Amino acid sequence: MIKIICVGKIKEKYLNDLINDYKQRISKYHKIEIIELKDSNIQSEGVEILKVLNDKEYNICMDINGIKLSSIELSNLISKTFNNSYGNITFIIGGSNGISDDVKSKCNMMLSVSDLTFPHGLFRGLLLEQIYRSFKIINNESYHK
Repeated sequence: MIKIICVGKIKEKYLNDLINDYKQRISKYHKIEIIELKDSNIQSEGVEILKVLNDKEYNICMDINGIKLSSIELSNLISKTFNNSYGNITFIIGGSNGISDDVKSKCNMMLSVSDLTFPHGLFRGLLLEQIYRSFKIINNESYHK
């Protein structure tokens, strides 16, 4: 299963439509769950994230200072992770102030998609699109060029 733990609710219909579209597309390949947590301050958000984070899963913290992967490298990471002993991959998207160090310390890696800053809802859609693209690459299906 792929889980996305994220802080904050999406209020805009067009972003919810985008997120739901990619969630549905991904579900043809793998189970996916989005866990939304209430936004607050970085420490309170960290406590709430840790309550739903599982140490036995492959946890990826989305952080601007993380490593950058190409779409093909991300697809390889997803494929290898599922082929190893990890049953689930969890992506963590923090709130507007980032992710607490306590949460970061529980992650297997920190991943960045860009040096740019994105609105929360748009970033969630972007992450889902890249996960979908990864499954298309893994299955040798046309989508990625």
